[in-house]
Amino acid sequence: MTTTTEAEAAERRSAEFAVKREQWAAKYLKTRAERPESTARGVHHMALICSDVERTIRFYQELCGFPLVELMENRDYKGSTHLFFDIGNNNLLAFFDFPGLGLKPGVEALGGVQHIAISTTPENLERVKASLAAQGVPYLGPDRGVTTSIYFKDPDGIQIELIAEPLRVMDGRGLG
Repeated sequence: MTTTTEAEAAERRSAEFAVKREQWAAKYLKTRAERPESTARGVHHMALICSDVERTIRFYQELCGFPLVELMENRDYKGSTHLFFDIGNNNLLAFFDFPGLGLKPGVEALGGVQHIAISTTPENLERVKASLAAQGVPYLGPDRGVTTSIYFKDPDGIQIELIAEPLRVMDGRGLG
């Protein structure tokens, strides 16, 4: 009786999904000339949930360098705050707090956010790495052959990737 090791299983999954990716690409991926213009204008804001408004402001504004640009009451839940950070290129990262609801920390799950990748300059990436290290915030990267990004978690466990590549570029390769 043979047992499949984790490495063998991972290799098999990788090969199976490589075939599927090729099939999906052939069926759905069109060249720039063939595909229609997007009907969207961009991400207005991504709204996440935080447990502590002030801690969230300090983390994103002071550590990451994303200026707080608006702070208001949540129109859907009285007593809740809706706050917005400028993450460049007219994009906003927003948060709600929901005091009194007893929300629990999230887990990585279907339909959830695995990470948010935010483009930055190489200089800011180095500044944030130094700030994370100085404050004892663990981060991953650069690793896996990628020298342009790091991953870290905000105070509520939301995973952020700071990537020192232009928008629509990943691993030095243009996207779309």
